[in-house]
Amino acid sequence: MSGHGNLEEMEETEGFSFRGLFRRYRTPLTAAATLVVFCLVGYAIMQLTNEVRYDDVVGALAATRPSAILLALFFTALSFLSLVFYDLNAIDYIGKKLPFPHVALTAFSAYAVGNTAGFGALSGGAIRYRAYTRLGLSPEDIGRIIAFVTLSFGLGLAGVAAIALIIIADQIGPLIGISAFLLRLIAGSILAVLGAVLIIGRDGRVLDLGVVAVRLPDSRTWSRQFLVTAFDIAASASVLYVLLPQTAIGWPVFLAVYAIAVGLGVLSHVPAGLGVFETVIIASLGSAVNIDAVLGSLVLYRLIYHVLPLLIAVLAVSVTELRRFVDHPAASSVRRIGGRLMPQLLSALALLLGVMLVFSSVTPTPDQNLEFLSNYLPLPMVEGAHFLSSLLGLALVVAARGLGQRLDGAWLVAVFSAVAALTLSLLKAIALVEAAFLAFLVFGLFVSRRLFTRHASLLNQAMTTSWLMAIAVIVVGAVVILLFVYRDVEYSNQLWWQFEFTAEAPRGLRALLGITIISSAIAIFSLLRPAAFRPEPASEEALARAVEIVGKQGSADANLVRMGDKSIMFSEKGDGFIMYGRQGRSWIALFDPVGDHRAVQELVWRFVEAARAAGCRAVFYQISPALLSHCADAGLRAFKLGELAVADLRTFEMKGGKWANLRQTASRAQRDGLEFAVVEPEDVGGIIDDLAAVSMAWLEHHNAKEKGFSLGSFDPDYVTSQPVGILKKDGKIVAFANILVTDSKEEGTIDLMRFSPDAPKGAMDFLFVQIMEYLRSQGFTHFNLGMAPLSGMSKREAAPVWDRIGSTVFEHGERFYNFKGLRAFKSKFHPHWQPRYLAVSGGGNPMIALMDATFLIGGGLKGVVRK
Repeated sequence: MSGHGNLEEMEETEGFSFRGLFRRYRTPLTAAATLVVFCLVGYAIMQLTNEVRYDDVVGALAATRPSAILLALFFTALSFLSLVFYDLNAIDYIGKKLPFPHVALTAFSAYAVGNTAGFGALSGGAIRYRAYTRLGLSPEDIGRIIAFVTLSFGLGLAGVAAIALIIIADQIGPLIGISAFLLRLIAGSILAVLGAVLIIGRDGRVLDLGVVAVRLPDSRTWSRQFLVTAFDIAASASVLYVLLPQTAIGWPVFLAVYAIAVGLGVLSHVPAGLGVFETVIIASLGSAVNIDAVLGSLVLYRLIYHVLPLLIAVLAVSVTELRRFVDHPAASSVRRIGGRLMPQLLSALALLLGVMLVFSSVTPTPDQNLEFLSNYLPLPMVEGAHFLSSLLGLALVVAARGLGQRLDGAWLVAVFSAVAALTLSLLKAIALVEAAFLAFLVFGLFVSRRLFTRHASLLNQAMTTSWLMAIAVIVVGAVVILLFVYRDVEYSNQLWWQFEFTAEAPRGLRALLGITIISSAIAIFSLLRPAAFRPEPASEEALARAVEIVGKQGSADANLVRMGDKSIMFSEKGDGFIMYGRQGRSWIALFDPVGDHRAVQELVWRFVEAARAAGCRAVFYQISPALLSHCADAGLRAFKLGELAVADLRTFEMKGGKWANLRQTASRAQRDGLEFAVVEPEDVGGIIDDLAAVSMAWLEHHNAKEKGFSLGSFDPDYVTSQPVGILKKDGKIVAFANILVTDSKEEGTIDLMRFSPDAPKGAMDFLFVQIMEYLRSQGFTHFNLGMAPLSGMSKREAAPVWDRIGSTVFEHGERFYNFKGLRAFKSKFHPHWQPRYLAVSGGGNPMIALMDATFLIGGGLKGVVRK
C-alpha cells in the first residue's frame, strides 16, 4: 500500500467532520464559493443599475474632464510610489539591504500584476520570489517579505477605514443603511484590536499563536508602515474620487467607502475584486451620484489604476531588453531582474487583453463604425470576425498561464492569437484602442522571445482549479455585461438566427455561446482527462546513458542512478537527466538535475509537466539553493529540509588542535590492528562474498532492512561499479564503504557503510578519515559527508511554521531519529554546511510530500516502521 494511501486512511479515521471535509476539498470549495459570490454580485449590479442604460454610461465616459484624467494619473503615480515603500520597509524589517532600483522595479511590477490578476499575495508574491532570489534572498526571507506587505496592507486598510468611519459615521450611515452609532462601535472595536496588537508588539515582542510564534514589528516599524499604507489608500481613493462628477459627498466620506469596497473585494477572493468593488461603490454612492456617471468613472478607474501601470511595467522591461544595458553593471543587473519579471508581466497582460476581447464581444459597436464597415465589407466577414475574436480572447486567457511558466508553446499561441485578434478587431468594429493594446502585447512578446524556452504543449496542461474559476468568472461577467447592455431587447429564439449589420444583440449572444462552449470543453478536458504517463524503471540502455552523463559532471551523489531503482527523464538533447520515483500521488525527483547546466531549466519544467499530466504532484527532494529559482518559475514552493556537510579536501590535514580527537581515534584503530585499503571496481568482484557477509551481519545487528531511492542497497552490480574502501583486522574484512566518484574529481562521497558487530570501536571515524585522505591523494577537491536532516532550521520568532516544527523535532526527536548525533558526527570533520530543500508543486502539502519520500526511501510503510 502506498504511503499516500496510508495518510489518507489516517485522515479518514478522524471522522466525517465538516472541518476534515473542507480541509480535503478546500481548493475546489473555495473556488465554488468565489464563483457563487461573483454570481450574486452580478445579480446585485443588475438590480442596482436597473434604471441605467449602456448609452448613458458611454456618454458619461465621454463627458469626463481632461483635468480629471490628469489628476487621476497624478494620484496613481503617488500611490505606486508609496507601494514601493512597502517592500523597502519589509526588507528593512528582515534586516537586509538591496539596491533601490531593483526593489522599485520588483515592487512596481508585483503590484501591477497583483492589481490586475488579483490574489496579490500569490501573483505579486511570485514576482517577488523570482526577483529577490536573483538578489540572494532565501525563500524564508522572501516569505517574510510577502507576509509583511500583505499584513501591513490589510491592517493599514482596516485602520484607515475605522478612523474614517468614526469621523464621518453620520454622513456614511444613511448611504449604506446602518446607524452611525453601530458604525462607530464597529470602528472602535477594530481600532482597539489594532491598538492591542501595537502594544503587544512593542520592542519586537513575540505573539504566540499556538502552532506558530510571530515576531511583531516594533512600534517604529508599525508607525512608519501605517503612514505608508494610509498614504497609499488615500492616493488610490483619490484616483477614483477625481474621476467622479462633482457631488455633495466629501473626500473623507468617500475614503471610508473606498476602503470598505477594497477590503470586501480582497475578502471575496474574486480576481482583482472584479464586480465586488464596483457593487459596494455603486450601492454606497448611487443615491448621491448618477449611477451611469459612477459606472463610467469605475471603468476609467480600472483603466488608469490597473491597466496603465501594467503597460508601463511591460514597456520598462521591454526597453531594457532592447537596449541591453551591458556597459554599466547596475543597469545590467536591472535588466537581469527585468528578464525574471517579464513572463509574469506578459502573462497578466495577456489575461487582461483576453478578458477585454471577451467583454468587447458582448458590447455593441458604435453606429458610425458599423456604417463605415457596411460600405466596404460583407456581413459574413463582420459576423465571423466578431465571433472569432471572442474565441481568441479565451485562447489568450489560456495562454496566459503558460506565459507565466515560460512555455514556448504558450508564446506561439499568444502571438498568433494577438495578431489574429488585432486584425479581426479592425474588421469587426474598427476598434483602434483594442488593436493598439494587442499590438503592444505582440511587441512585448517579440522583445522577450528568448525568455520562453521551455518545450511543452498547452494541450498537455491541466488547468488548475484557480484558473478554471477565473475562466468561469470571465464567462459570468460576460453574461452580466450582455444582460446589462441589451436589457431593453426582449429575448426571442429568432435572435440566434438574425444576421444584420444593426443586429448587435444576436451577435453578442452567438459570441457568448461560443465562449461558453469552448470554456466548458476546457474545464471538462482538464478535470476528466486520463493520466497521460506513468513512470517506468530505467532500461539498461537508459541506465548506461545516465551513467555516462554522471561521469562527466561533478556531483558524486548522482551515482545513485546506478541502483536502477529509479525512473530517468532525459533532456531533449540527452545531455542531462532527472532521476525520480513515484510514491502515492507524488513524483519525487532526487537531487538537482544531473548533467549540462543548460538542460536544468528544461528538465525541471518537463518533470513538473509530466507529473501534472499524470495527475500527481511534482516533488524535488534534497535540492540545492541553485535550483530554487527554477522551481519557483515552475510554480513550486520550497521548504528547508536540512543541511549538507561538505569538507574541503584541499585544506584537509590531520594537524592542529581541532583534529586532535580524530588523530587519537586513527592512532587507536591502527594499534587495534585495523588496515585500510581501496579496492578498484574491477577487483571488487573478488571480495563481493566477504562484503555481503559484513552487510548481512550489519543489517541483522541493527534489525534493519535495505533502503532505496536516496540510499543505496547492497546489490552486487551497484557495489562493483565503484571503488570500495575496506578495513581489515587480522586479514578479515570487518568494515567497508563504497566510494562514489566521477571523472571530474570535483567531489567524492560514500553511500553504503557497513561494519561487522566485532569491528573495533572508532572504526567508523577511522574509515572516514582514510577515505578522505585517499580522495585527497587522488586529486579530489571536496568530500560530501551527506545531509543532516532538519539541521539548520530557523529558530527565529518570525520563522515559517515548517522551520519551527523542524527545529523542534531536531531538538527533541531523539526517540525517533538521531538528528543531533548525526550532525555531531559530521561536524567532527569541520565541513561547510549547505542548505538543502524540498520543493512541492501546486501549493501541495509538504508533510504529505515528505512522508511519500520517506516511504519511497524505506520501501513502504513496513520499511519505515522497522529500524
